[in-house]
Amino acid sequence: LLALGRRMLPLLMYRLPPLFAGDTVKIGEISYKLKTPRNPELVPVNTVFSDSLPQTVVQHLRWIMQKDLLGQDVFLIGPPGPLRRSIAMQYLELTKREVEYVALSRDTTETDLKQRREIRSGTAFYIDQCAVRAATQGRVLVLEGLEKAERNVLPVLNNLLENREMQLEDGRFLMSYQRYDKLLQEHTKEELDSWKIVRVSEDFRVIALGLPVPKYKGNPLDPPLRSRFQARDVYYLPFKDQLELLYTVGPNIAAERVSQLLSLATTLCSQESSNLGLPDFPVDNLLPALHVLNTLPMLSSQQLVQRLYPYNSILGKDGRTAVEGVLSRFELLDGRRKLAPSAILSVSRTKDLEGHADVALLVADKDVTFQVPAGIKELHPPNSSPTFISTPSHSQLMAEMMQSHMVKDICLIGAKGCGKSVIAREFAEMLGYSIEPVMLYQDMTARDLLQQRCTLPNGDTAWRPSPLVTAAIEGKLLVLDGIHRVNLGTLAVLSRLLHDRELDLYDGTRLLRWDRYQTLKEQLQFTDQQLQERSIFPIHPSFRVLALAEPPVVGASTNSSRGQQWLGPELLTMFLYHTVSPMARAEEMKLIQGLTPNVPKEAAEQLLHLTHSLRKTNDATAQSLASSLSTRQLLRICRRLSQYPEESIAHAVNKACLSRFLPSLARASLDKSLANCSIPDTPDPAEHTRDFSCSVKDGVLTIGSVSAPVYDANEKMKVPDVLFYDNLQHMMVMEDMLKDFLLGEHLLLVGNQGVGKNKIVDRFLHLLNRPREYLQLHRDTTVQTLTLQPSVRDGIIMYEDSPLVKAVKLGHILVIDEADKAPTNVTCILKALVESGEMILADGRRIISAEGRPNTIVMHPDFRMLVLANRPGFPFLGNDFFGALGDIFSCHAVDNPKPQAELAMLKQYGPNVPDATLQKLVAAFGELRSMADQGTITYPYSTREVVNIVKHLQKFPDEGLANVVRNVFDFDSYNKDMREVLIEALHKHGIPIGAKPSSVKLAKELPLPEVKMTGYWTVNQGGNARRKLLCPSETRPIDIKGPVFLRVQSYPCNRQESRALSFSEEKAHWQIPMNEVNIICDVTTKDDVVYVATCNPVCLYSMKERGETIQCMELYDVFPRTISGVWQPFVTVAPLGSPLDGQVVLHEEQSNTVLHLDMVTGAVRRLMLSPDTDPPAATKASSWWSSKEPQCLTAQAQSFAGSNWCVCVCSNQLEVLDVLEGRVHSISLPINLKSVFLVAEDRWLLLESNTNKKFLLTKPMHMNAEDSGVCQLHSISEDSVSTGHGATEVSVPQMLSCEQLPNENLSAALDQNIVSPNRILADTGSFARVVVGFPDLVSPNEVYSFKRPVDLSVMKSAETGAHMFLRGGLRSGAAKQENCVSLLSANQVVRALPPNKVPLKEVYPKDVTPPMTAAYLEVTDLNSKKVKYIPVPRSMMVSPYTSWLSKVSESDVLIAALGSGGVVTVDMGGYVRLWETGLDTLQRSLMEWRNMIGTEDGRPLQITIQRDSGLDVSAPKHGKFDPNNAPHVGGNQWAGGTGGRDTAGLGGKGGPYRLDAGHKVYQVSQAEKDAVPEEVRRAAREMGEKAFKERLKEIDMSEYDAATYERFSNAVRRQVQSLRIILDSLQAKGKERQWLKNQALGELDDAKIIDGLTGEKAIYKRRGELDPEPGSPQQKPKRLRVLADVSGSMYRFNGVDGRLERSMEAVCMVMEALESYEHKFKYDIIGHSGDGYDIELVRVDKVPKNNKQRLKVLKTMHAHSQFCMSGDYTLEGTEASIKELAREEADEHFVMVLSDANLERYGIRPERFAQALTSDPQVNAFAIFIGSLGDQAERLQKTLPAGRSFVAMDTKQIPQILQQIFTSTMLASV
Repeated sequence: LLALGRRMLPLLMYRLPPLFAGDTVKIGEISYKLKTPRNPELVPVNTVFSDSLPQTVVQHLRWIMQKDLLGQDVFLIGPPGPLRRSIAMQYLELTKREVEYVALSRDTTETDLKQRREIRSGTAFYIDQCAVRAATQGRVLVLEGLEKAERNVLPVLNNLLENREMQLEDGRFLMSYQRYDKLLQEHTKEELDSWKIVRVSEDFRVIALGLPVPKYKGNPLDPPLRSRFQARDVYYLPFKDQLELLYTVGPNIAAERVSQLLSLATTLCSQESSNLGLPDFPVDNLLPALHVLNTLPMLSSQQLVQRLYPYNSILGKDGRTAVEGVLSRFELLDGRRKLAPSAILSVSRTKDLEGHADVALLVADKDVTFQVPAGIKELHPPNSSPTFISTPSHSQLMAEMMQSHMVKDICLIGAKGCGKSVIAREFAEMLGYSIEPVMLYQDMTARDLLQQRCTLPNGDTAWRPSPLVTAAIEGKLLVLDGIHRVNLGTLAVLSRLLHDRELDLYDGTRLLRWDRYQTLKEQLQFTDQQLQERSIFPIHPSFRVLALAEPPVVGASTNSSRGQQWLGPELLTMFLYHTVSPMARAEEMKLIQGLTPNVPKEAAEQLLHLTHSLRKTNDATAQSLASSLSTRQLLRICRRLSQYPEESIAHAVNKACLSRFLPSLARASLDKSLANCSIPDTPDPAEHTRDFSCSVKDGVLTIGSVSAPVYDANEKMKVPDVLFYDNLQHMMVMEDMLKDFLLGEHLLLVGNQGVGKNKIVDRFLHLLNRPREYLQLHRDTTVQTLTLQPSVRDGIIMYEDSPLVKAVKLGHILVIDEADKAPTNVTCILKALVESGEMILADGRRIISAEGRPNTIVMHPDFRMLVLANRPGFPFLGNDFFGALGDIFSCHAVDNPKPQAELAMLKQYGPNVPDATLQKLVAAFGELRSMADQGTITYPYSTREVVNIVKHLQKFPDEGLANVVRNVFDFDSYNKDMREVLIEALHKHGIPIGAKPSSVKLAKELPLPEVKMTGYWTVNQGGNARRKLLCPSETRPIDIKGPVFLRVQSYPCNRQESRALSFSEEKAHWQIPMNEVNIICDVTTKDDVVYVATCNPVCLYSMKERGETIQCMELYDVFPRTISGVWQPFVTVAPLGSPLDGQVVLHEEQSNTVLHLDMVTGAVRRLMLSPDTDPPAATKASSWWSSKEPQCLTAQAQSFAGSNWCVCVCSNQLEVLDVLEGRVHSISLPINLKSVFLVAEDRWLLLESNTNKKFLLTKPMHMNAEDSGVCQLHSISEDSVSTGHGATEVSVPQMLSCEQLPNENLSAALDQNIVSPNRILADTGSFARVVVGFPDLVSPNEVYSFKRPVDLSVMKSAETGAHMFLRGGLRSGAAKQENCVSLLSANQVVRALPPNKVPLKEVYPKDVTPPMTAAYLEVTDLNSKKVKYIPVPRSMMVSPYTSWLSKVSESDVLIAALGSGGVVTVDMGGYVRLWETGLDTLQRSLMEWRNMIGTEDGRPLQITIQRDSGLDVSAPKHGKFDPNNAPHVGGNQWAGGTGGRDTAGLGGKGGPYRLDAGHKVYQVSQAEKDAVPEEVRRAAREMGEKAFKERLKEIDMSEYDAATYERFSNAVRRQVQSLRIILDSLQAKGKERQWLKNQALGELDDAKIIDGLTGEKAIYKRRGELDPEPGSPQQKPKRLRVLADVSGSMYRFNGVDGRLERSMEAVCMVMEALESYEHKFKYDIIGHSGDGYDIELVRVDKVPKNNKQRLKVLKTMHAHSQFCMSGDYTLEGTEASIKELAREEADEHFVMVLSDANLERYGIRPERFAQALTSDPQVNAFAIFIGSLGDQAERLQKTLPAGRSFVAMDTKQIPQILQQIFTSTMLASV
């Protein structure tokens, strides 16, 4: 069927004897009389095969002759391949008919068939096209590819086919010969000519060739058109004929082998195989294949079949198995046995045959030499090129390509960046070919491929041959790069060139196969000159096509984002296919070391280990990551590493994959792979210390540690100059860019909007002093607009260079902005430019990288591209520029600056904006960004927005922050959920959006009673007393057990600013992560660290006042569980001073255990106080202790920092622990102690236990072991003022300050000027007492008191209301924590009181019920003499152990003073609140807060216009009085106008006084907007309620049910909302309209400007819905199954962590999000439990439609888990679901498994589960485990595949994880 090079011609061809007119051709009994052709050069030659034509062909010819004699048009229909065309041509050669051939494509228009206009010397002429020429000259019109033409093109021919009539554009009319001849009898020919009637010849026939359309892709035949043809099915030749033909070709091959190959081909073309979805086998290509086999009989058949039919690339799993089945059936699976290794030995010119080369191959240890076509340049021996590193697999591939090259064109299939272009170049070099690269793109038209219109300098239109045509004539190697992108209908134009080496062009030129051209010359005795005048040219015999393509995507629909299944039966017949297999690791290593010799070896090995581990997995995520790490990208990384060997590999990989913008799953997967390949992601330690400055010195630019010379620019005005504030992060990006820039890379910067990509690039070029050209892309960018802008001047078309071409010419930097907005098929032409430095422009010029031929632009060596794009994915919805072209650029992710960098930058933008404001902004935006990354909100807020806010605040400082941020957030004000999220985030960081200046809620102040001097304290120092009360002390080392290292866990601290909506004393609050049964025991602070101890189990939490995290150390391993029955530990904490910062001493009173903890390292040491007791004795001791009064531990306060000691009290001795020295001093006392107050470092106040008598203990400052100093005890006598007797009530101090009040505070408190040592003391009977002179003065110390009306201890703890309910029972004993602190700097005493001890009646007005509170903070301010009660809100949860609680504290909170001057309270539920009580600080804060809200005081604004009217102000006057009192503006005569010049009125220029005639001055009132009348609001509310009830009635749901459902639905409302937003926008993106070309109205299509000049109509393009490709598969929905765990354990543990409810929420989320997207997603929900793994909750065909049905599903889940059997079927359920889904037809399959499976408990190996998850590559399975005990969940996650399994330790995460899975996989490609 195909002539195979010239060596085969003698075998097959025989010449027909020249036939003459009058001769007759007979086929069977039918004869045809020949006529002499007028243009003999148009008659086909050399098409008829050998004498014995196969019988089938003869029958076809006979049938065509019958139709021809009948004058009917024929349609040859059949499978793809050249057979139909060759039969038609054979017939025409037999009957000596001239042919007009036209290959139809989707770009064919009416003008291509009828008439086209051309301009000649300024006038437009009509030139007849093929159909008209054929009709008038009596030729045969051969139309090939009817199914390719667009629907409405071919009906143009209907009338010509039926009646042989046609109206032409130029006014002529074609008429059938019968009618014409009739008319001719009545009229003369001249008359008919003047009427413009033209005769259609009686010899005109049409032969149409087409494919049957329902089976193949294409447009179905139009019924009217179809009815005008007679059809003939031309199937492949029958087995027998084919076999004989093949035997003649392959005489050296065993006959049996030939028939096996043919049997295979026939089987794969059968109806059955096409039912399986297998494309037809290209039977016609068996001939060339056998020719190869004939030369190299040792090749394996399977290898050969792979080239004809690359089934591994084009078919899915089932298809492959089917084909392999057929192969083994015909014993062709011999590839496994003998894969003949082959290599090219040498290439040399053939002596006797011109244009050929001898290739010697080593195949299976035999040398074989054969001839192949070769180019005209000199040949290169193999492996001689320095830039091509040969690897075994590549040399094998080259050898195979040589074999195929002998007979046919080749197509290389390989993934992007695997070296196809390099191999093609090397192949061409070897054979001496010059390459003609043609970069194909998606909307390429047939004209772009073959010929384009142009104008000559005189304005005539002409056709310019494309590179493809010149390559064919000159005999080059044509490289078609990207054949997978082009539409099949366009490629069809080439099928005749590829099969027969013939081509008809638009201007009537014909290219003929070399041998046919020679025959024609001989037969007609023409010279080359004469033939060229008739525009017939030979195709050079050594012309060959080499196509490059990416592997087809199996089963993809046409417009799917993942690529398409482009390799169909038609393309199979055009080429022989070779796949470029990915290189083995060793080969790739060799390649890398060859091309980048200096790369550190271990780095390269780690890289390859990672890449190959990613390539091996069959997980789609890993595959897409691997595609970012193509060989090309690896080489780039290695080039960089060889230059900068100290860089981390992880950094390079993250950069190449752009991991910052990957979906969360893919990122997890990458991190895990990096960890598995032991590539540490070490942050550069010097990153923060290193100096990132940039400087330009002596013409050298230095950024960070990289230097580059500054460019000397000619065009200074093109160098950008931009306002740029240096910040660390951008400097790092620029340093990174400079490194790559110096390596010669083109750069791609990807980031969200507004992160400063343009700024960075402009700054970068400014520093380098490089001129730039700027191109902004958009969705209408076309390949033409990227390169040239055509325009018409004086009738001649001129091309303006685009910035791209200018930059290439002049060596500027081309900045391409918004690259993701343009269609990827457009931007991909940049690839050729970057890769090979070549590109063909629309005007025929080409860009090349080195000097060369004429009409070229040489690429300037300084040319570079910097491309900017937004990140792929939602919400930008650009095209995936990175996916398509990422690996030819060096990628840089640009992110918002980190908080410090951003803060520094904002300070430069707003130097006068207060720091606090900037910090709030940075923190709030930081949080919003992380939410955007997690997908909670869709819009990524960027630095640009913050900068705009700061600029505003800088210019208008008195406008409130809360108002200015609305400039950014008003976009979201109509989206309720989004608004809530935003407001919450802003409030959390203290930006009071929505607050009014009036909402200040400070506590009411009550007056304090007068201060009175109430008595004296005298320290007795009598002689005999002194002798009596000496206290002996002894010192011994502390016995330390340990350390044990415990885990210090850190939890995120969700710190909320409290002053969001209103201003109160409370500053901030957050929750400690503890569980409900735990009890808070002690709070203490050190500087700004708060320590909280809890006692059930014993834990210690530490957190900074402004920190991000909470550290927690659990001590339940240290404290034994049970000592003496019910053990209720009570813990106190004392922090230590420097140098032991961050360490605390913890004392547990019941077991008298003292621990020393280090919160940083987690070290725990036990300090044994009594040396003699060993542990067993200690337990006894403790039980003995517990019967006595408990001992308490008091810590030394802050003033004693540095002396790291603390005191432990036993009944009659004091233990002083010196932690730093490791010693304990015991002081024995003669009295029984109640408590100790550390008044000063060397003086302590002791309280005797029974009499409450006070003693002062003085001790030496430093207790050293040597002088065990003597401690003295002095008794203190208290005297009251009124009576002389000493019998006064003895005050029991609750708190005694350890430092004195500052003098001014003391004076203010006592209302007298006084300087003296003093201590402030609080007890139950007074608000506060000041003891003046104590403890330093010996004289009697005066006690001044602010007495309470009622003593606190007398007030009975009235257990009323909630307290009764919560506490249960009476309080037992006194509480241990006094809850009283003094703030000396603010002159305040603060204590926490239970509500019943607070005078609520005075605090709240009569009609207000006091709020439910945990306690009140009583703030006694001695400066202002006021007391106020601040309510502390109720705690969220309260431990059930109420009696135990009441022992800790009498109110529900504990209180401690903060170093920063304020107090911190922790309520029993673990809620920490910071309070600001000092008056001065409160006032300052209130000012700041008011400033943030802004000064909108509700005064009406007035608009004044200052007109400088140019007139001087004349003397002021009152003006005329207008009787109508109409408003007057200006005009200078009416009194009471608004804005006159010198008349009285409002806001005038120089009027004498203001006069208001009662006109409304235009004003905008703030209050009016807010004031919606109450009745309107009520009506709206009622309307809403009514509608809700109606809806419930409609779906027959009770209100209780509705409320239940709401509970689940509200919990996931946000996730549902954000999923639906994404779904909507993806749907919109899928519906984006495309350009429809060849329209009669619309916008001018640049490509058709010349057609416009000539006056054509269809030269416009407009946007429209693009119909799906005809014959393309329907888009199937995605298939999702949720496998929910409804086992018993879910119900059982629901109480602990709410896992069942969370799963129900997750299910609810799926149901709500996918509602009304059923056409896109088919989902079902299946439960699994001990009862089995197929409990139906939602069926695919019956998804719940409304809330009632959804609630029913949730109820079913709940009920099932309550009553099912125990057991676990997670694994079986997963496996079964994956199998079941894989069988269904769908676009993609997803299985999500929710389980709390304790896999280990059921003996399931996690590896086995991992295997189940990835068992079918078609099904994406994800598992969400509900975290169980300990670190089991984390262990599990390590063994399961990354990105496929999640552990939700907190069940609240389940819906979020599910949402993440959705967004990063299912919605990645809707």
